[in-house]
Amino acid sequence: MAEFTTRTLETAGATLRYDVRPGTGTGTDPRPLLLVGSPMDATGFTTLASHFTDRTVVTYDPRGVGRSVTAEGAPVEILPEEHADDLARLIEELAAGPVDLFASSGGAVNSLALVARHPGLVHTLVAHEPPAAGLVPDGAEALAACADVHATYLRDGWGAGMAKFISLVGHQGPIPADWAALPVPSPDAFGLPTGDDGRRDDPLLGRNMRGCTGYDPDVEALKGAATRIVVAAGEESRNELAARAAAALADRLGTPLAVFPSNHGGFLGGEFGQQGAPEEFAKTLRAVLEA
Repeated sequence: MAEFTTRTLETAGATLRYDVRPGTGTGTDPRPLLLVGSPMDATGFTTLASHFTDRTVVTYDPRGVGRSVTAEGAPVEILPEEHADDLARLIEELAAGPVDLFASSGGAVNSLALVARHPGLVHTLVAHEPPAAGLVPDGAEALAACADVHATYLRDGWGAGMAKFISLVGHQGPIPADWAALPVPSPDAFGLPTGDDGRRDDPLLGRNMRGCTGYDPDVEALKGAATRIVVAAGEESRNELAARAAAALADRLGTPLAVFPSNHGGFLGGEFGQQGAPEEFAKTLRAVLEA
């Protein structure tokens, strides 16, 4: 695994920490490769980065996550546009020209906002399962379910909110209109705490849930950008909300949906206790980037 250096970047309302893994220079593409998630921090890309040692790889902790902190007095909830501006500052700081960017989940939503707001900074964007809930045919029901997850967290705490979140993201097919009234397993069924610690600043449920899932990509801006955009979904998660949103976005952009191995976390190699198919995932990503 290549060694990396950690750097600090001041942006509007936040201090970001990011890691740079210098490549060996033996690859065919000299552009830096950014690996972006949200609210997942840089540690989630440890395994995937190890498959691209021929290129300079950059990972970072989004504002409000891990080592990246928001300014005192900043709003609790964070919008994709703020993350997009952070990414623009990071790419400009690298001073390496347009980058290639693999972005997953909320990171894909933020990166779509980046391309729409800051044209010219990204050469190829691979947007893997962006959970922009309003894109699916059952968008109103999906957005209501996402709002219910957030409301459950605010009312009952982290364990209850996560139990609803896990149930939602694993749901197969369209979201029913009565989602909020459906029974949900107890938090302890997922190994989650049943008590309420009183905190309401969780990066997923409290800070990014509504802004991320409620983001409506600017399709016309994305079509007009010089960036090559590849929207992707996991072969095992096609009927789940994030993958269905990816398929809907690809359709609106008029591009084919790229199918990647495994599921929503297919690039994980044991990070957070989750195992995808990282070797196969990396091979697919390399092929897409080099196409």
